[in-house]
This record gives sequence, C-alpha cells and structure tokens, in this order.
Amino acid sequence: MSAALRLARPEDLDRLMALVTAFHVEARIEQDADKTRNALVPLLEGIPHGCVYLIGPGRAPLGYIILTFGWSVEFGGMDGFVDEIYIRPAVRGRGIATEVLLDLPKALAGAGLTALHLEVDRTNEAAQKLYLRTGFRPREKYMLMSKVL
Repeated sequence: MSAALRLARPEDLDRLMALVTAFHVEARIEQDADKTRNALVPLLEGIPHGCVYLIGPGRAPLGYIILTFGWSVEFGGMDGFVDEIYIRPAVRGRGIATEVLLDLPKALAGAGLTALHLEVDRTNEAAQKLYLRTGFRPREKYMLMSKVL
C-alpha cells in the first residue's frame, strides 16, 4: 500500500479533526475541540513553524503526520519534531507508517532539515519498534521535559 502524502490545506480541517480526535481518544490525550482546531488552522494555512500531511487518499485519508520546525545549534540548523503521527486502526500493520517515516525524512533532509525528533510512550513497545526500524534512536543521556505555559 502506498503511503502517498499530501500537504493538508484549510479545506481539510474537518477530515483532519476527525483523525486527530480519534488519535487523542486512543492515546488518552485530553484536549477540547476548540483548542485542537485553533492549533491546526495555522498549520493548514501555511505558517512556517510546521505542517500537516494527510496520508493516503485525499477524500478518505488513512492517517496524518504533523511536523513542527525549530532550530538547533547542536544539530547544526533547522530541526523538526514529529508532533503526531496516526494511522487508522483498520489499516495498521500494512507498512504505511514505516513508509512515511522512511521517505519523509529523506525529503526533509533535502529541504535542509538536519534532524528529526519524536517522543514515544515508554510503555508503547509497538511504536518503539516502529521508530527504531525507521532509524530513530533514543538519546540515552537525555529525556524530553516540558513546561506548559
């Protein structure tokens, strides 16, 4: 199965909201719909801080990946963060996420990205195996820490 990617646009908001809601329910991420919508709209409108790709057919996407961009002296320039990646449960296990996580970083490197990061639940062994298989490695000396502002 091809994991064709298409940059999401404002007219994809309702389709994307349904996917994001499904992911948040599955991952037990508590967030209200207005906050989620308000976070997605600027990405769909083309702000330079990130983007959203729909995976698979435009009318019935199989999933999505959200990337955000930053700058890292350590990594020598612009870096990115996989904020969320989601594949519908009915089509998991077909290599779609693997294809996305192998091909998209190559394209991003060609556009000047120097590193791509992500976080994973320490108890989610399936996701960890996927990320290891696609070239992501834990940074043994570091852990992600956050402060909500």
